Amino acid sequence: MAVYIFGHKSPDSDTVCGAIALADLKSKLGTAATPVTQEKINPESKFILEKYGFSVPEIMTSFAGKQVMLVDFSDLAQGPADLAKADILAIVDHHKLGDVTTPNPLECWIWPVGCSCTVLKSMYDFAGVEIPKNIAGIMLCAILSDTVIFKSATCTDKDKEAAKALATIAGEDNLDALGMEMFKVKSAVAGTPVRELVMRDYKDFNMSNKKVGIGQLEVIDLAILDDVKEALAKDIKVLKEEGGRHSVFLLLTDIMKEGSEILFACDDPAILEKAFGATPQNGTVWLPGVMSRKKQVVPYLEKAFAG
Repeated sequence: MAVYIFGHKSPDSDTVCGAIALADLKSKLGTAATPVTQEKINPESKFILEKYGFSVPEIMTSFAGKQVMLVDFSDLAQGPADLAKADILAIVDHHKLGDVTTPNPLECWIWPVGCSCTVLKSMYDFAGVEIPKNIAGIMLCAILSDTVIFKSATCTDKDKEAAKALATIAGEDNLDALGMEMFKVKSAVAGTPVRELVMRDYKDFNMSNKKVGIGQLEVIDLAILDDVKEALAKDIKVLKEEGGRHSVFLLLTDIMKEGSEILFACDDPAILEKAFGATPQNGTVWLPGVMSRKKQVVPYLEKAFAG
């Protein structure tokens, strides 16, 4: 039976590149595997795949009765609607353990690092499988993306070590330049539909039985978003009502200033002050030093919603 490997909805570069890498590793270990995505990939991921000669994986939305492996998530809300009807063989992730459960034992690699591809690098090493040059390239880019070129609070020494080793294999000797090239692509917003921007890196979470959406747009200068910020604020209000969500938060992250502005649509705006100790001004909150949704936003909001 074919095995399908995919990551979370609104796929980012770690999700896309990680699925391709895991499919390569598993295929070489005797399990024929195919990387797929749940949705259209973003411009940065497309740039990375083109740079290293990969085709964009097929989009699949239904996996009932199929054997699957998950990369970069373990939350049901971030998977397909019929994930519970699939046979989950493995999970490779770097987030907190979610609410996915399985009737059978599974292979599980979940490490507290900045990127799933850092975990995958160790999986190749553990299995004694050589990483191809092009696979090393996309894994390296995923690490640079997820760690914001090593600036994110989620970045660990393991991420830096993995990136260094992958760079050698891929023949990349200027990681700052490569990272900035990627983020320039990620920062391009002209002509992109507002909803596509909102959903570019978006996840839903269950926080104390309330559905909470958190998206993130990473740019090299927040001024790039000046012309669309009002439209973004309006669209997250629509998104909130469409999905019966309690709140939607959109992080506008400036990778050069190293901070994030949060746009929000929320039934209880006091949640922001409770979570971050910051009072909203003109419908937004600026959080200096905050660049990681996983480590610097989600845990604080979960705590605020819990009590």
